[in-house]
Amino acid sequence: MPATELEVTTAGKVAGKILLIPTGKQGETLPHLQDWVTARLKAKSPVKDISQLVLVKGIKQWTVFEDKSGARTVFKIT
Repeated sequence: MPATELEVTTAGKVAGKILLIPTGKQGETLPHLQDWVTARLKAKSPVKDISQLVLVKGIKQWTVFEDKSGARTVFKIT
């Protein structure tokens, strides 16, 4: 399942979840999301899946990861 990295901005909270709005800029498209996660783990930079805590406006399938510093990486699942 391919995944495309998205740039987003935070737009507050809706129903207790963080609302993220895509800026229109897209990053790298990966053949499978697990490739990105595996690369992060090999680089000793673990990430946490926080997809249940966010909403991404206009995107039906997404996943969001957060690293120790609090930086979020959003992927659109295609």
